Amino acid sequence: MAGLLQALVGASEKAAHIARLCRREEPLFQLLVAEKTGADRNRRFLQDFKTLADVLIQEVIKHDLGKEFPELQGHIHGEESNEFKNGQGETVTVRVCATPGDTAALLLSVLEPERAAAELLAAAVHRDVTLEDAELAGVALSVPPQDLAIWIDPIDSTNEYIGGREDVAPVDGIAPAGLCSALVLIGAYDRRTGCPVLGVINEPFFRRDPPTHRWQGRYHWGVAYGETRLSSLSPPPPCPAPRLVLSRAEGAAVRAALGPLCGHRLRFAAGAGYKMLCVILGLADAYVLSQGSTFAWDACAPHAILRALGGGAVALAGALRARREGDTGEPPELVYNRPVEGATGAERWANQGGLVAYAHPQHLEAVLAALATVPGL
Repeated sequence: MAGLLQALVGASEKAAHIARLCRREEPLFQLLVAEKTGADRNRRFLQDFKTLADVLIQEVIKHDLGKEFPELQGHIHGEESNEFKNGQGETVTVRVCATPGDTAALLLSVLEPERAAAELLAAAVHRDVTLEDAELAGVALSVPPQDLAIWIDPIDSTNEYIGGREDVAPVDGIAPAGLCSALVLIGAYDRRTGCPVLGVINEPFFRRDPPTHRWQGRYHWGVAYGETRLSSLSPPPPCPAPRLVLSRAEGAAVRAALGPLCGHRLRFAAGAGYKMLCVILGLADAYVLSQGSTFAWDACAPHAILRALGGGAVALAGALRARREGDTGEPPELVYNRPVEGATGAERWANQGGLVAYAHPQHLEAVLAALATVPGL
């Protein structure tokens, strides 16, 4: 597991580098968007975009992890189709080739005539990542990779990544929108149980380096396997009244029910991964979503880190149903190995019925109690 954890962190660092590279030249970046259509479209957004960065990052992670851990091949899943439509309307299957030259040639078929950009991206794809992290290097765990599978969200909050806003002021430490909410998420789960056991969140756009004005990133990781709980972070301290973060699309009934819990100071943010990160970092105590607009790739990595810190992520509809039926046991946690029966495309992996991501069990209980009487939940 320790080797796999380090590999996931290394993959996230390479991914973050590519994400920054693709944003560096704004005119070029505008050429790299293609609208998601058909079964891969997330119905939440009127316009949902995939980018070449999305597709390339996903394929790089699949390639690198599959090469180092052959047991994972065929069990590394991502949000994106690896097909990208270029400016001539041709469909290109994006993949990592044997050499930087071959990868550059493939990318050039998307980026024509930007040969320099294709070669720059290919170099980033094939570069070796060196981690200078003594704490991570010292983690010693053992779990067979053949017991695990991976969910990747190559760039969570793609719309914010495309928009690129840097002028969004945080509210109590939480950014309502903007580039900082674009994250790389890599989570490992137990193939048999679907339980998340390892997560890495990378923030490619954490801050600007003052001398160079270039973006710097940071990453967080967590392990929750058996009785082992390890993380790069410390558990956040609980607050007497839970601080809640929601999506701006959340309905009025849910807002009204939750308002009294937090003195009517609800916070709002973009990106499911970013909202879960706010809970992980102690900026919020719970993230509540009543709709099935998030997916396995959004939640797996942050869920694993929350478990490592003593929290979790439950299926909201299932937890409320159990509560109404008088079940006093622990609410059902999200799992990542069960597609939604009868669904197609991305909806097969939707977290139907919403979720609650929480840092402390008492705050989960308070949220469920507040929502128990909301009609339709």
